[in-house]
Amino acid sequence: MNRREFAYGLFAASLAGCASRPKQVSVGTKNFTEQLILGEILAQSLEHVSRTPIERRFYLAGSYICQQAILAGRIDTYVEYTGTALEAILKQKPSTNHEEVLQRVREQYSQRFNLEVMAPLGFNNSFAIVMRSEDSQRFAVKTLSQLAKVAPEIRMGVGYEFLERQDGFTGLAAKYGLKFQEAPRVMDLGLLYRALESKRVDVIAGSNTDGLIAALGLVVLEDDLKYFPPYDAVPIVRRAALQDHSEIGSVMQRMSGKISAEQMRTMNYTADVEKRDVSLIAKEFLSQAGLV
Repeated sequence: MNRREFAYGLFAASLAGCASRPKQVSVGTKNFTEQLILGEILAQSLEHVSRTPIERRFYLAGSYICQQAILAGRIDTYVEYTGTALEAILKQKPSTNHEEVLQRVREQYSQRFNLEVMAPLGFNNSFAIVMRSEDSQRFAVKTLSQLAKVAPEIRMGVGYEFLERQDGFTGLAAKYGLKFQEAPRVMDLGLLYRALESKRVDVIAGSNTDGLIAALGLVVLEDDLKYFPPYDAVPIVRRAALQDHSEIGSVMQRMSGKISAEQMRTMNYTADVEKRDVSLIAKEFLSQAGLV
């Protein structure tokens, strides 16, 4: 074998090695606790069934960065929220119908981006009006319609964003006829639960999966007139990745409906307050849910 033939043989062998090496699957997340937990849950689920290396590309800021990353093929999957996808990515008007929003997002993501919107994970991370348990029992309030009857006797705390948003306080008050004892007290999000616990306010506008809801034994009042748009958590997957790695589809199918709002609240609390590692939180959840 001459030198040229030897060099060609080495080159061909290297190509064969590259061809046989499995392409890794990249899981992305936004940059807040809930997303990191969900990213670990997806990554560990895939590692359990796949021979393909699973890469974690976490802390990708917000929805826009994740969207650009998945379109560019830098990540293969991440968890989005249907209301965010509809309004922030697709720039379409909101709807309060969960199934309608899911279908609109699914159709548009498929047609415009070649992305698959998988089945919801099981929880809705929308705004939530939260009340102390003892007050919920004392006033016999479980829904926002019932809250309207006692609103003149109580005080509300909200974050700055909730006061200004299109789906925030003004529309909520109009929808339910809410007239509180005084104008809403506006404060940093981190202070809302402290103010509720110390009884400086009686209801607050939080998020449905806030960890302190479970930790403090608080009650989320039912949005019985369906004011808030749905923000159902759904995995987004590149169609090419689904074709190359069939196990992704089967994992996502098994995850459908498996995470409740209560479970997500508990996991968020465990990470944020108890400072436990998100990879361990995800591992324990998957084991308890029988998913690994």
